[in-house]
Amino acid sequence: MPQTRIDAQALAQFELEEYIEEQAVELAPEFEIDAVHDSDFGTLYRVWQGMNLLGTYYRADIDGLWVAQPVETEKRPRCETPEQAQLLIIAISGLLVVDIAQP
Repeated sequence: MPQTRIDAQALAQFELEEYIEEQAVELAPEFEIDAVHDSDFGTLYRVWQGMNLLGTYYRADIDGLWVAQPVETEKRPRCETPEQAQLLIIAISGLLVVDIAQP
């Protein structure tokens, strides 16, 4: 007789992984990044959440650092990597909560 019963532990593990993935999609906002050519900045990268532009960033010719330009603020922090610029834009827009441990 072929075994048609599914291993209960394997099923439970599958269901747990599926639940975690669903929660991640619901809780974590999705961000998209695209690029356009700008006559002043060269390649200008844009960070989006859905239809909302969160900010832009580009690589400065002068020092090679990445300049983050979040919308609705005059802050223009300089970063060493494009990933840092993206995180700053998201954090300043209020969509990223950073937990800093106090000593």
